[in-house]
Amino acid sequence: MARVATGRGSRRAWRRGETGVESRPLELTVFTEDAMARRSFLAQLLGLPFLLRFLKADESRKRLKILMKGAWGPEDPTRAAFPFSHGLVLAEAGHEVQIFLLAEATSLMRKATANAILPVGWPPLGQTLSQLVAKRVPIFA
Repeated sequence: MARVATGRGSRRAWRRGETGVESRPLELTVFTEDAMARRSFLAQLLGLPFLLRFLKADESRKRLKILMKGAWGPEDPTRAAFPFSHGLVLAEAGHEVQIFLLAEATSLMRKATANAILPVGWPPLGQTLSQLVAKRVPIFA
């Protein structure tokens, strides 16, 4: 049976190859403070899903005040519709939303211009504006 390299004398024997074992001496793993901090952080993450179940009820009651700013006009319909579409979704979620338009975006407040804006992947701007008006979201131009 092969000898395992342990102790001071066997290290010398291992270096010379006298033990007949083709393995390295055993190394002792030392945990540093960084490794211990990482381990405790990961242990805390395991309990996070259970904690989130109880916190979801509190988060839904928190109402945010959000100001959406828009500066793009009719030349880029998708970017022009972002503050309106995002503002509508946030208002439907129960948050207090205000939309502030500047520069070329002020022209979007004309009904004819708003109806002509068809953003890619979003509903028409005219439809979104009518829903925002129904939710009483203030729009400053």
